[in-house]
Amino acid sequence: MAIGGIRIIKLNSESILDKISEFDIFKYYMPHSDWKLNTKTYSPFREEKTPSFIINQTQNGITFYDFGDSSKKGNCFNFVKILYMCNSYNEVLRKIDFDFGLGISNNKVKNYKNIVSKYKQPSKKPNVKSYSFVQVKTKPFTTEELDYWNDYYQDENDLKENNIYSISELFLNKKRWVVDSNELTFGYLYDGRWKIYRPNADKRYKWVPNNVPITAMDGLEDIKNCHTAFITKSKKDYMVMKKIFPTCCAVQNEGIGCFNEDNLEYIRANSDRQILSFDSDKTGVENSKVITKKFGFDYCNVPRKYLEEGINDWADLAKRYGLKVIEEYLINNKIIK
Repeated sequence: MAIGGIRIIKLNSESILDKISEFDIFKYYMPHSDWKLNTKTYSPFREEKTPSFIINQTQNGITFYDFGDSSKKGNCFNFVKILYMCNSYNEVLRKIDFDFGLGISNNKVKNYKNIVSKYKQPSKKPNVKSYSFVQVKTKPFTTEELDYWNDYYQDENDLKENNIYSISELFLNKKRWVVDSNELTFGYLYDGRWKIYRPNADKRYKWVPNNVPITAMDGLEDIKNCHTAFITKSKKDYMVMKKIFPTCCAVQNEGIGCFNEDNLEYIRANSDRQILSFDSDKTGVENSKVITKKFGFDYCNVPRKYLEEGINDWADLAKRYGLKVIEEYLINNKIIK
């Protein structure tokens, strides 16, 4: 399009791919360089021991697929959107335009030559620990943020005690991302590593790619020479249940890989009974059956009658009905006296 004799180029995928290639985009934003087309590599969205991510060259272009999370798939633009939690397709386009210095947004288009025209195979084996580089800039909690946690019976002292921070800026793989002022974004700190939680974001984007080990636990130090160790599956559930059940701890998710031998040995040595408590949805129940059978744990979940209300974990049950309902349920089921 031309206005007053000046050619105006619209910012879209076509104008970007006229200047750089799909491969250029994948190469620039992949956190590690040790990958090759059409071969499984380590996912940029999490730390893992077995490669579960692939970037494919097909007749229709270059696409990616995450075998560990089938919702993560698509073209290079989808990849940037997921990795950097962009809220819209236009935000993705503006980011690529800015990062590559294409000048399309401000109509100062350069005679930009493709950065990479031919793919070169990497020579080094990937180092799994280098895949996610996460740094943050923290800020004081806002009233809205404290209100959010108050719904789960947590005050500012609880947040500090559990190493939860309010985040204003993120640096993902050394690239800066500024948090919107009206968006809740929290950082969970584990031994110098950050796990980023966005509670109000779309389900796919609630958790930012992080480098926290999958075996990291909350509250392991609370399990000391006790009768019962209550093991749940998230920091929020742990914080809620600790108000009722002091010998409580939590793993990172509902996968069996969260339990390593050292943690298992410690929990068993310091408790007479171990109770696993995951979500009451299909995934939580199925994983619980596998883990309780393998490790000999007992099991106690949120009553399934609350599933119709969209409640399947302890934190949401406390938010809706209060801690007293949970306490009474645990007493009636002889979990606590």
